[in-house]
Amino acid sequence: MKKSERLYIIIAGLIVGVIALLLVFKGNPLNMGFCVACFERDIVGALGLHRATPVQYIRPEIIGLVLGALVAALAWKEFDVKAGSAPVTRFLLGMLVMIGALVFLGCPLRMILRLGGGDLNALVGLFGFVAGILAGVGFLKLGFDLGTARDAKKVDGWILPAAMILLLVLLLWKPVFNPGAPVLFKGKPVVAEGQKVTSAPGPVFFTKTPPTEPKPFPGAMHAPIWLSLIGGFLVGLAAQRTRLCLAGGIRDVALTKDAHLLNGFLAILLIVAVGNLALGKFNLGFENQPIAHAEHLWNFLAMGLVGLGSILLGGCPLRQVILAGSGNADSTMAVLGMMGGAAVAHNFMFAAGKLPTGVMGVSNFGKGAVVIGLIVAVIIALTNSEILAKE
Repeated sequence: MKKSERLYIIIAGLIVGVIALLLVFKGNPLNMGFCVACFERDIVGALGLHRATPVQYIRPEIIGLVLGALVAALAWKEFDVKAGSAPVTRFLLGMLVMIGALVFLGCPLRMILRLGGGDLNALVGLFGFVAGILAGVGFLKLGFDLGTARDAKKVDGWILPAAMILLLVLLLWKPVFNPGAPVLFKGKPVVAEGQKVTSAPGPVFFTKTPPTEPKPFPGAMHAPIWLSLIGGFLVGLAAQRTRLCLAGGIRDVALTKDAHLLNGFLAILLIVAVGNLALGKFNLGFENQPIAHAEHLWNFLAMGLVGLGSILLGGCPLRQVILAGSGNADSTMAVLGMMGGAAVAHNFMFAAGKLPTGVMGVSNFGKGAVVIGLIVAVIIALTNSEILAKE
């Protein structure tokens, strides 16, 4: 490994860390300057695919990520459109990864940002993430393979970037169809307290915090659009050029003792911890952490699912978005699977959140989803391994 490559990935990590701190300072939720899973979930909610009103917003960071990766891939002649490597399986794995991330409340990148803010629940998640990756490495040694991707038509690589442009238009336009339309039941308007009940304006939904709430909802907390877009674009550029991926970094250490990719995330952790200390936002411990819960078993198992799924996909959620922006249609399927998983997680109450007791935690539905997700991921790993195929 060249010294220049080590330096580049450290610089990339520092860039990501600084941008994450800046986005929080300018309005993003604490310890959520950047979270691929959370931000995709917010976008899905904004499109009305789930109705968890506290988390509905078209996050410009994801738009910027895809466009930054696209520009980097085009500039360095790495825009290579490939497809056909088990797309349906990748979609399913993407769903499982998202469900695990939303039970934990964050993707691997947010896990590092949470650690940099002193959240020790993220340390438990990290242990689970590593365990899931090591299980995935075991399956790789058994010959796990989703098949070889083939050259595809260029248009396949442009679909996701085009969708991001459309999302940006919707974010800036904020279209409203049929404002004040009545809610109908059996063809008749629903009436409550003598007044017709009206539906929320759509087709794009944006979180608004009711005045009765003591704290703003996460979807209502965001940095300025232009800053989020530029920040995402710069992270996309840096991640595309350096192959930044936490799952890949841990996998490489396990397989080849190469810690190159981990240097970037160590840089993120360092700069975020220093920044939070300087800003007075560092809170070491398990309790009173922003948008987090202290159910250790489920933090461990949920991130174990994320780690295993990431290895089977060939990269963590951040890496999948970067690959999709670089023309990989199989990664686009994984990204779409993650977005589908976000809708499922909230519509079926899998995602962690405030329980009836008033504390943050994981519902029985979420616990069941993690266990079933792990079983399904293991089945996928075994049925796509050489050892089983030979039998």
